Order: sequence, then C-alpha cells, then structure tokens
Amino acid sequence: MAKKDTLTAMGERAAGYPGVDEGTACTQASFKVGGKAFLFTGQQGGRHKVMLKLKESLDEAMELAAEQPETISAGKGGWVTLRFTDEDPPPAKLWRRWLDESYAVMEAAGAKPKKKAAKKKATKRR
Repeated sequence: MAKKDTLTAMGERAAGYPGVDEGTACTQASFKVGGKAFLFTGQQGGRHKVMLKLKESLDEAMELAAEQPETISAGKGGWVTLRFTDEDPPPAKLWRRWLDESYAVMEAAGAKPKKKAAKKKATKRR
C-alpha cells in the first residue's frame, strides 16, 4: 500500500473529527467546526500550505517560526502557517498535535452562545 502524502493525511484526520464541515475559502480547502474554520489547506509557490489556529502551542510555534522562517510563520492572533513539500513534510507527531489543538480551540469558540443584541427601550413621544 502506498504511503499517504501529508496533506491528504491532514485532511482525512480533520474530516474525521465530530461535527466537521468541509468546504473552500479563497481557493483553499477549509475544515470548520461550529461554523469556525480550524484548518485551511492548499498550494502556494509549488509547496503545500496549511493554516491552523493554536493557543497552548503558540509559543512553541513562534519559536519554531524564528528558527525556520521559510517553513513556519506564526502570528500573535494564533494562526500558524506551515509550508512544505512531499519530500520534506513537518513531523507527523507535531502536525497531529497541532491539528488536534486547532480543532479543540475552534470547537470551543464555536460552542459559545451568541450574544443577543441589547434591546432599545421604547420611548413614548409626547
């Protein structure tokens, strides 16, 4: 049996979480839970591009981004981008952990009840 490429494995893992909807956003595949995207995958410049939302592992991602700016970028808002080829993918243990975290972060964000708009008091005109 042929080994799956990393991008396919990521998509299959993401699609396997409970309550996930698959779609596209800006020409990239997107995976959402509770209406919140937790994974974007696509191609850019001849490489695979993956974006995940991190919280607990964000400091780790920022450190790796400083060491490997050509393959990892991380923003303070929590979005982390990985760029890689089939020949040089990120370590499976790392991307699986980050993908699990991204799903959990956005599942929690999507589960929050929506705030109701404040009702304006009706004032009587005299």
